Amino acid sequence: QILYQILYNIRLKKWILNKYLDRPVDQEFWGTRTQHIVGVAAYLAVTDHASQALFSSYLGKSLCFAKSPATFVFHTFSFIFVGVTAYVVGDVALNPLIKEEDKVEAFTTGTYQSAVGSCTAWFEPYVAPVLAKVAGPAVAGSWVGSSLLPATLAYTTVKGVGWNDWGDAGLSEHEKKLTYPEECAANETKK
Repeated sequence: QILYQILYNIRLKKWILNKYLDRPVDQEFWGTRTQHIVGVAAYLAVTDHASQALFSSYLGKSLCFAKSPATFVFHTFSFIFVGVTAYVVGDVALNPLIKEEDKVEAFTTGTYQSAVGSCTAWFEPYVAPVLAKVAGPAVAGSWVGSSLLPATLAYTTVKGVGWNDWGDAGLSEHEKKLTYPEECAANETKK
C-alpha cells in the first residue's frame, strides 16, 4: 500500500506539465497538487530546521537520533505537526478558493488532520537504521536512504492517515478526469 502511494504521488506530479502537454488545466496554482507539495515542503523545511536548532540549543549538543532517540522522535512529531499546521494557516489565509465563511472550518479541520497524521510519522527516524541493516550502511547513509525515503514515507502516512488520502480518495473531480478519462466519460454518458 505504501509503495503504491509513493508511486501514485510521483505520477501526480507530472500534472504540473499539463498546460505544456495541451491537457486541460482546472486551476493554475491554488488548489493543485503543486501548491500542496511545494507549500508543505517549504513549511516543513523551515520548521524542521527551527526545531533542530531549538532542541540542539536545549540539549547543548546536536540533536541526533542515535544519542537521543526519544527526543528525536518528539522533534519529528513536533516539526511535522507545526509545519503542516502552518501550511494549513497559510492556505486558509491566502487561498482565494476558500470562501470567507469556510475559513474557520478549513483551519480547524486541517489542524485536526495534521495532529492525527503527524502521530503516524514516529517511524521516520527508524527508516535509515533499518535500511542500513537491510541494504547496507552506504545505502542508508545516502541522500535517498537518509532523507528522501524517510520523508516520502512520512509524508505518505501523514497525508494518508490524517486526510484519509489513500489511492484515489484525495483526487478532485478534475484529477479523476485526467487519470481515468474513459471511465469518467462513460459515467457522464450514463447520467
